[in-house]
Amino acid sequence: MSTEEVIMPETADGGEQRVLAGRYAIGEFIGQGGMATVYRGTDTKLGRSVAIKVMKADLAGDEQFRSRFRQEAQSASRMAHPTVVRVFDAGDDLIQTASGPKRLPFIVMEYVEGHNLREILADGNLSQTEACRVVDAVLTALEYSHRAGIVHRDIKPANIMVTKSGQVKVMDFGIARAVSETSSTLQQTTAILGTAAYFSPEQAKGESIDARTDLYSTAVLLYELLTGDVPFRGDSAVAVAYQHVSERPTAPSERNPEVPAELDRVVLYGLAKDRAKRFQSASEFRDALRIAASGKMPKLSVPTQSETLLFSGGEEVSESDLALRQLAEGGGATRTQSRPPVMWTWAAILTVGAVIIAVVFWLVTLVPQQFQPDTSRVVPSLVNKDRDAAVVALQKLDLVPLTIEQTSKDIEAGKVISTDPEAKTVLEQGDKVTVYVSTGPETAKVPKVGHMNKDEYTAALKALGLKVGIVTTADSPVEAQGRVLSVSPEEGTSLTSGDSVEITVSSGKVAVPDVTNQPLEAARMQLSGLGLGVNVKVSSAAETGCVPQDGFPILNQSIVGTQPQGSKLDITYCAG
Repeated sequence: MSTEEVIMPETADGGEQRVLAGRYAIGEFIGQGGMATVYRGTDTKLGRSVAIKVMKADLAGDEQFRSRFRQEAQSASRMAHPTVVRVFDAGDDLIQTASGPKRLPFIVMEYVEGHNLREILADGNLSQTEACRVVDAVLTALEYSHRAGIVHRDIKPANIMVTKSGQVKVMDFGIARAVSETSSTLQQTTAILGTAAYFSPEQAKGESIDARTDLYSTAVLLYELLTGDVPFRGDSAVAVAYQHVSERPTAPSERNPEVPAELDRVVLYGLAKDRAKRFQSASEFRDALRIAASGKMPKLSVPTQSETLLFSGGEEVSESDLALRQLAEGGGATRTQSRPPVMWTWAAILTVGAVIIAVVFWLVTLVPQQFQPDTSRVVPSLVNKDRDAAVVALQKLDLVPLTIEQTSKDIEAGKVISTDPEAKTVLEQGDKVTVYVSTGPETAKVPKVGHMNKDEYTAALKALGLKVGIVTTADSPVEAQGRVLSVSPEEGTSLTSGDSVEITVSSGKVAVPDVTNQPLEAARMQLSGLGLGVNVKVSSAAETGCVPQDGFPILNQSIVGTQPQGSKLDITYCAG
């Protein structure tokens, strides 16, 4: 370790360990990376083994590195998945170093018993079946992290752990960033993040980063597991990055004849230079890999050489590619002219530059839609549209919709949250578009019944991501047919998205009681509030021979039992 590494002192009897934050006892040294040193430790409160990552002392004074270190904890702590190494806690503490005590940040992580993929590869190549299984698990982890809005940006064997039981876990989200923050480029930092052998072309050129960057690096990882080597090697990181941008990869089967054509196609499709031409989601990559591993050819269109190479050996080189080429060749061309160019030379250069800029601007912003090829398709705006309507709209454009459900507190259930690629992106006929559909908020409260009918209440539940369970009917003298009378669980109860609510609706009928032989006043009380049209008739003893008793008994009634609301009821009582 360097002279600025952390020194973990013990007591005079050698029995006491250094404890961070009054809780985490630091044990033996595990390893170190560019930013931190990792120790095995013990959570003294919970009694479990943990891995403790402590920032290197010589970086602690740099606020940029401290911020990146905190960012690692924040990014990783948002994820809880069996294929991702968990982050339990983070903080900082006064730690003794070679140059004296310093307050260093630390992260407490899940301790994984096993070896990283780099160590496993050093002992020999994996079988094709095992290689596919490992990459399948890595893609599952990336699918989860991408849904959480996190791009790893450093997928490589050293960051893939395999436990003793064979479980695969992805670790080290130290350079991961939220998708919304990936507009920054490599030129904006003094250190190149990631490993050049697993760089995507967009990383090498300093362009914006998104989830498809991770998929390129995963394709490089799969290439290495199948062949024993990465697709590009060079004398320097810049030279390797230049190859990622400019050179076509050799098919895995050319390096290892045992690799079948099905896996060749998956790997080469994942290594497409243009991110729009490679896999668009981790699930798409994983599905294709599973098909290929089963011996079937996945339906993927591997780019031709002209589509794969971003520039040829001629003079058609972009500024970013030219910068890579000059760096790879040692810093640019040697000056052969002893005096400045004459004025007309500069004028010609500026004129040509202005013409090129004008042509590019015209092509990008002013070329009318009809100049696009017949096979081009523009992704429509689908945000807040119903799932079915969005799917139909894409199918009409000959695009292939892939729906993924996500919770959302802003977009009601069944509506589109976003698409990938986003609206107005130009695609080719047959390209895939991922449609993210809302399932409502993670939790929702059972809405109030109010005066809603069954259809209105069903829509209210659906908007919150809840479902209608068992529907029962009940008689009601007041509420119209179909009106919701009650719900279970009761109003205001918090439920998880997707849970069901049982509802009781009005049958539109009323139960008419049998009031014969009862006193008139008692009969009136039972019939009141039932919404019936009651017509009272009088019968005298002289007419019918009835015998009046206390309260004038009811002799007969016209209807009894379940009847439509508002029915007419005739009752006759004995008046004596």
